[in-house]
Amino acid sequence: MAKRAKAPAKRSRAALKHPKVSPGELLTLLDFVRYATSRFNEAKLTFAHGTTDPVADAAFLVCETLHLHPDQFESFATARVASHEARSILDVIGRRVSSGKPAAYLVNKIYMRGLPFYVDERVIVPRSFIGELLDSHFGGHDGEGPSLIADTSAVEDVLELCTGSGCLAVLAGHAFPNALIDAVDISKDALEVAARNVAEHGLQERVMLHRGDLYAPLADKRYDLIIANPPYVDAAGMAGLPRECLAEPKLAFDGGADGLDVVRRILDKARRHLTAEGGLLCEVGRCRDALEKAYPRAEFLWLDTEDSEGEVFWATASDLAHL
Repeated sequence: MAKRAKAPAKRSRAALKHPKVSPGELLTLLDFVRYATSRFNEAKLTFAHGTTDPVADAAFLVCETLHLHPDQFESFATARVASHEARSILDVIGRRVSSGKPAAYLVNKIYMRGLPFYVDERVIVPRSFIGELLDSHFGGHDGEGPSLIADTSAVEDVLELCTGSGCLAVLAGHAFPNALIDAVDISKDALEVAARNVAEHGLQERVMLHRGDLYAPLADKRYDLIIANPPYVDAAGMAGLPRECLAEPKLAFDGGADGLDVVRRILDKARRHLTAEGGLLCEVGRCRDALEKAYPRAEFLWLDTEDSEGEVFWATASDLAHL
């Protein structure tokens, strides 16, 4: 009985992989977004890679397939789609469902703060909250929080640890126009992707990529700002990663038993790599309680974004003296 009960599920998965819809049945961009949303809901996909729901994921894939920036979707939402374009859209929708891969991998593209970046399976799909914080908490912008560094033009040296695809290093290059940026990663494959993004954004003269374990390639150099989005998923989280996340490099997620293995190493040596007025901006996901328990004397300033609460902290060089 148990074996016979499984048969419908297999047929259902096969149906998902081989949609019978004809391109002529769907006419506009909105038609394809609605169709994709239905299929994504049916397949119970996960959305945590730059899009937060099936509609946004569908709109992203439709726009990328049609070579449109996401901001252009509303302008063309009711436009008709050519038959060859329709076939391409249906193909990428089918691959999203059957492969379970993040949408960004299927089109080799992700946007952060409106800027496009190349990504593939060699790097985690970037979705750090730090990108928003560089806009809202630096340079006296009109954000709700404090300006952590008021004069961004005075920042001369920035370090990004665990750079991955290099997105945050590029965003830092825009946020701090006079800064030289060192970006470090232990993965040779990730640095190849980062090099492509740095070049495509014309920052080769200001962003230097280093392969190594955290501070190891940097000798005794000091920085006005250290940015870090390290692996911080704890053991329980690693055991429950959704299918989409399993397509990403495990190295970029695994933070050890409590999620803080790499974070501790960053904190413990941060002060010796900061200038007297410098600070550390570090993302730790849901590890706030574990971090505060591990460092009870620390004076972390927890920062919120549009989609997060207390997942990124700021600590100045003087704050880190109390660890």
